Amino acid sequence: MATKELKQLSREEVAKHNTDDDLWIVIDANVYDISRFKQFHPGGLSVLLDPDIAGQDATEVFYSLHRHEVLEQSQYQRFKVGTIIGEKSVIRWRVPGALSKIPYAEPTWLAEGYHSPYYSDNHRAFQKEVRKFFDTVVYPDAVAREADGKRPSQSVIDKMAELEIHAMRMGPGKHLKGRNLMGGIVKPEEFDYFHELIITQEFARATLRGYADGLLGGKVIGLPPVLNFGSEELQARIVPDILAGKKFICLAISEAFAGSDVMGLQTTAVKTEDGKHWIINGNKKWITNGTFADYFTVGCKTEDGFTVILVERGPGVETKQIKTSYSTTAGTAYITFDNVKVPVENTLGEEGGGIFVILSNFNHERWVMCCGTARSLRSIVEECLKWVTQRKVFGKPLHSQAVIRAKLAGMISRAESAQNWLENITYQMCNMSYRQQANKLAGQIAFLKSYGTGCGQDTARDAVQVFGGRGITQSGMGKYIEHYHRTITFDALLGGAEDVLADLGVRQALRAMPGDVRL
Repeated sequence: MATKELKQLSREEVAKHNTDDDLWIVIDANVYDISRFKQFHPGGLSVLLDPDIAGQDATEVFYSLHRHEVLEQSQYQRFKVGTIIGEKSVIRWRVPGALSKIPYAEPTWLAEGYHSPYYSDNHRAFQKEVRKFFDTVVYPDAVAREADGKRPSQSVIDKMAELEIHAMRMGPGKHLKGRNLMGGIVKPEEFDYFHELIITQEFARATLRGYADGLLGGKVIGLPPVLNFGSEELQARIVPDILAGKKFICLAISEAFAGSDVMGLQTTAVKTEDGKHWIINGNKKWITNGTFADYFTVGCKTEDGFTVILVERGPGVETKQIKTSYSTTAGTAYITFDNVKVPVENTLGEEGGGIFVILSNFNHERWVMCCGTARSLRSIVEECLKWVTQRKVFGKPLHSQAVIRAKLAGMISRAESAQNWLENITYQMCNMSYRQQANKLAGQIAFLKSYGTGCGQDTARDAVQVFGGRGITQSGMGKYIEHYHRTITFDALLGGAEDVLADLGVRQALRAMPGDVRL
């Protein structure tokens, strides 16, 4: 389709088009003929016919009511008829792959003029390509699927597989051997937890909360037990298709009667008389990706205590959608296991040793959530800084109010502290074995997750106050604030509730107290 040629117009010419039948406006040096749009304007016709709007520059009024992305939509682009002579647009929107110039919108290591001891040139090149991919491929699908509730598009999953993003989301390890990571930017043996942190934070930046879980969040927490505790035969049979995005897996631990109390699980696994199979009965609840998973990493009560078993979808396995406060694109499920027969070869780890399998998995799961939480805090800071600059109250920018600046100070401080603590822990992970991490970092990660989601809830509350009514409206200027305020509680609960994790951190510290110290 040929591009429409835009006219060069003077402001005097535009001013002549100020009637009901012939209505033009100027927004950021661009001229729009809204004569055919006026009847569809959500705010009514009278707003457009105001003498300060009709035929005039409506830039300030427009940006006090609408997000810039409205102008980027094709149905509104067609109303553009020209530009003002000698003037250029000055308002920049989201450029795919670009870094934000808003203060504190990027972590320090990406901010111009700042430095970091943690990131190499390779990390920076990697981040650039990852962001470009998420901005161009993932973000459009995230917006669409969060709205319609359908599972993430297979085309996106396939494109992620081409770059080995599914494999990289599992962290460093032997599963990366021989893979072409992000088009060859990083070698498998050089991939570290900071590379994974980059993926996770760019993922959080470019998606919405339900979609973020829907885009195989279940794999991130359900596959590690298979990689770390499954037999070589089991791994060879199921892992390739999962990392290729052809099959899906989830972690099925939580039940209606057992959440943080893992040892209180009631789903049972009993061996057959010949000892070759498990017979599993019970229910699981709030299971991410459960509605479309092919495999389930299931925590079961067994004769020896607690055992983790990989269950394949088949006879006796039933999944139902659970509607929660975020989008159904996450595939949150209620799962019923009714006399499900599973080969004992699908046991993950030792029989009765399931608590070690799950607890060792918790560290990585919670660290991943910390990465996303820290990045989301920063995205809210960016939204608020933009809003307080363009919003006018009492004839002045909103940030002229001291109470607003105080809220911003709290938001920025929380975002910076969460990121810095996260990077310190990530550095420790890069220099510790898996077993050392389990021993040394369980408390640290638990504290960080509890702190980060607590910060998130405080920031969500403050952001709503900054945006006012727009912050509780699912469309328009404050839609991302409303979304964050509605969904931050998922991070505060999933992977361990805030209070439970804070207590875990203290108990870990008390366990390490030397016996020969006194005041």
